[in-house]
Amino acid sequence: MNKKLLGKAEYLLSKEKGTVFKDPGGKINVVLVFPNTYSVGMSNLGYQGIYGLLNDMDDVVCERAFLPGPEEMAEYERTGDEIFALESKRPLGRFDIVAFSVSFENDYPNVIKMLKLANIPARSLMRHSGHPVVIMGGVCAFYNPEPLAEFFDICVIGEAEEALPEFLAAFRTSRSKEALFRESAKIEGIYVPRMYEVAYSGEGGGIVSRKAFPPASAVIRKRTVTDISTSPMKQRITTPEAEFSDMYLLETMRGCVWACRFCVAGRIYKPARRKDPGLLRDEIQEALARTKKVGLVGPSLTDYPMAEEVLSIEGVDFSITSLRASPRSGRIVALMKGHKSISIAPEAGTQRLRDVINKRISDQDIFETAGLILEGGIETLRLYFMIGLPTERMEDIEGIIALVRKIRENTARGFITLSVSTFVPKPFTPFQWHPMAALKDVKERLKYLKKGLSGLRGVRVFHDVPKYAYLQGLFSLGDRRLSGLAEHLASGKEFSLREGHPGIDSDFFLFRQKSGEEILPWDFIDAGVPKERLWNEYCEAVGL
Repeated sequence: MNKKLLGKAEYLLSKEKGTVFKDPGGKINVVLVFPNTYSVGMSNLGYQGIYGLLNDMDDVVCERAFLPGPEEMAEYERTGDEIFALESKRPLGRFDIVAFSVSFENDYPNVIKMLKLANIPARSLMRHSGHPVVIMGGVCAFYNPEPLAEFFDICVIGEAEEALPEFLAAFRTSRSKEALFRESAKIEGIYVPRMYEVAYSGEGGGIVSRKAFPPASAVIRKRTVTDISTSPMKQRITTPEAEFSDMYLLETMRGCVWACRFCVAGRIYKPARRKDPGLLRDEIQEALARTKKVGLVGPSLTDYPMAEEVLSIEGVDFSITSLRASPRSGRIVALMKGHKSISIAPEAGTQRLRDVINKRISDQDIFETAGLILEGGIETLRLYFMIGLPTERMEDIEGIIALVRKIRENTARGFITLSVSTFVPKPFTPFQWHPMAALKDVKERLKYLKKGLSGLRGVRVFHDVPKYAYLQGLFSLGDRRLSGLAEHLASGKEFSLREGHPGIDSDFFLFRQKSGEEILPWDFIDAGVPKERLWNEYCEAVGL
């Protein structure tokens, strides 16, 4: 085995606390793959939770694999070595199941890249009985797995705590892959892409029909855990090599009560569920045996009823994801003194546009919360905004500038960092029918925003790369016809909106107004969000 690659793996393992090592003999061997780097994957609570869930089963051994960094990738390509699992150093092709946890659309090409590094045929129909079963889970599988459907044998639609054990029960008793696929198709929340046939209207048209072959169901119901306090999902490994160095992540809430119209997480994680405060306290005490750094994970800690009581626990260095701009956040800020940064998300610069996206906060809420954060000794206030939202006008960009200037006028303390992203329509949101803004408009508005805030003391503006946002949009809104694009990108080639890609009409997927009657690629998923209700909300938002 290549000494350089082996040395990197041993170094990462040496830094970890909580790693599970099991004898693989006589067990179902699973390698849990994260299609991004180690530091990103090990900061993903869902990935960590599945690792623990599987290793808690006596007859299952679960190991991990990650996208190699640039140096390691160059070494793999130079030597031709197969990518291997961290714990045992076994090549991925020697496992029974290769399970990908996919959280971000722009990681799709990495899935194919890693399968090729493992010498496993990327397309599911090209694999034979000697190859592992390749499955997909993670949030991207919740709402539209179709751009990757040609590459996966099995997709887990929804929360995996209950569905995965049922799938493994079918795996234990199935004598062949074909039998496994038939049995898996009967499990709620399990999607077997090869058991469906999709017909399109011409090469660049929409979906005409979608046929399910028995015993597959025409509709896949998203799997949802009723009570997250009973969920076995929790972090197992801490390491300084993660993005959140040596931090123990704990889930406080799953889902959001606010239902912003752009937010897919707020829709697909319905209903909002909160962890029992007593259990959370117990989990914090367990975490303290390993580290003082505890990260509380949830859409907004402001909406957790016992947040102040939890944050008052002594001896813990708490970190939080974000706060909602509201009076209650002031009490939470008071408990976070000494921390480097706290985030709030106005999303838009004017009340008109915040009403369109159903972001129910006012300018006054933003000013008061921002002031409390900066005056409370927090070093950096991070503000999240989006460019290209439905009905956006230049006065909305001017509104962002005015909002930030007003915050700066109110207090000279601390730094203000704007994180600006390009709006991407997402499935199961009211804006799933809306076109993305033209690339030239997004670039002009970003330029205008940066110019309007230039020279303002202590204010920094960071934004995403617009072309990657459009790639994200393609994979978010696309169907199986994007398989070729994913392979194209996996080979190291670039994608240009202007030049396009054979068989793919970017305008069709990204820049047209969709009708309420058309079949969308993800319509076969029942996420508990009625399509008619979403359409009515969309019409109300944009005035159709």
